[in-house]
Amino acid sequence: MNRRHKLAIVATHPIQYYSPWFAFLARHDGLDVRVFFLNEPRGEGLFDPGFQRQVKWDIALLDGFASEFVPNVSRDPGTHRFWGLRNPGLAKRLEAFHPDAVLLIGYNFWSLVRFVFTWRTRRAPLVFRGDSHRIVEDRGARGKVKRSLIATLFRRFSAFLYVGAANRRYFTLHGVPERALFHAPHAVDCERFSAEPRRLRQEGLAWRASLGIPEDDAVVLFAGKLEEKKQPLALLQAFRSLGSANATLLFVGNGPLEERLRAQAGDAKVRFAPFQNQTAMPRVYAACELFVLPSYGPAETWGLAVNEAMCVGRAVLVSSHVGCAEDLVIPGKTGLVFEAGDGEALRRSLAAALEDPARLAQWGRAAREHIARYSYAEATRGLVAALEALARRKAA
Repeated sequence: MNRRHKLAIVATHPIQYYSPWFAFLARHDGLDVRVFFLNEPRGEGLFDPGFQRQVKWDIALLDGFASEFVPNVSRDPGTHRFWGLRNPGLAKRLEAFHPDAVLLIGYNFWSLVRFVFTWRTRRAPLVFRGDSHRIVEDRGARGKVKRSLIATLFRRFSAFLYVGAANRRYFTLHGVPERALFHAPHAVDCERFSAEPRRLRQEGLAWRASLGIPEDDAVVLFAGKLEEKKQPLALLQAFRSLGSANATLLFVGNGPLEERLRAQAGDAKVRFAPFQNQTAMPRVYAACELFVLPSYGPAETWGLAVNEAMCVGRAVLVSSHVGCAEDLVIPGKTGLVFEAGDGEALRRSLAAALEDPARLAQWGRAAREHIARYSYAEATRGLVAALEALARRKAA
C-alpha cells in the first residue's frame, strides 16, 4: 500500500535526540507530520536537575518540521513531575489537524494519561513509542499492580514501536500482541557525529591536550550527568584500583556527585570538564579511546550516549542494566558488558579493554559499522510499517 499518512506526534518538549528524527520524517514522501509539544522552554532553557543547571541546547530543535506548542496550564510546568503537563486543549488541537494516526512519545504525565483514555481512537488510532525495560524486575505486590495499570493503558494503543530487544520484552510482558509490534530502533544523528573523522580526531587530541592529558594515554570517558544512577563513583574506584600508568579517566558533565568525585580522585590520573553542549560532543567522544556507562538500576532505559560514541568509532563498556547493552554491545567486538553493581567486574572489564590498544581501536571501528543499523531511516521504516498495517486494518 502506497499512500500519504497524516501523522500527529505528541511529545513533551523539544529534545535534542528526537528533533532530528522529526525533521527526517518531515522529508519522507509518504508522511505529512505535525508535532505537538506540551511544554515550551523559555529564556535560558529548562533547569535540568541531573546537570544541576539551566540547559539550552545549541542545535536547532524546531527546524525542518511543522510543530506547535499546546498551552500548558500547570501551576508548576515542566517534565520534573507527573502534574507538570496539563494541556486541556490537546485533543481539540489534534482534531483540527485531522490525523490518520497519533504517535505518543511516552505517557508518564497527567496530560498524556488523560488523553490516552479520552481520545476517540476510531477517529485516529494511537501508536506508542517508548524505551522502558524490565531488566531490573519490579517484584512484589507493587510491581504487580503497576504492570496491571500499564497493561490497561496499553490496550488503548493499536501499534507499538520498540527500540530494542529489552524494550520489546517489556511490551510483551504487558500484554502487547506480536502483530502490534514494529521495530523502530533508537538512533541519533550519526552523520553529525561521524563527519570528517580525521579532522574530528585532531580536534579531540587538541582538546584533551588542553586538559593536560598526556598524548600517549588511553582516555576512558564518562560523559553525562554526574548522578547516582549512572555510577560515576564506581567507575572512579575501579579506575583507581587499576593503577594504570598509561590511561586517564575523563569525566565530562556536572551533577550532584561532582564534589565527591573531585575529592575522591586525589592524585589519580583523572580530569574533569564541565557540561558540553551538543555541537561540542563529537569532539568529546573523539578525545577518548573507550566510552563507559556503568549505570545501575532500572532508570537507564537505553543510553543514547552509547550510540553517539559508537558513531564516532569508539569502543564502549556498559553495565548489564543499560537498555542498549543487548543490541549495541557485542562482547569482544564492539566493546564489553559487565554485571551491574559489581565493582570487581567493572575493574576487570576496564583492565581487559585497556590491555591491547590495537584491539581497542578495532572494537571502535566495528562499533561504527554496527551502529549504522541504528539510524533514523530504520526507525522511520518501522513507523511507516506500523501506519501501513493500521491503514490496512481500517480498510478491511
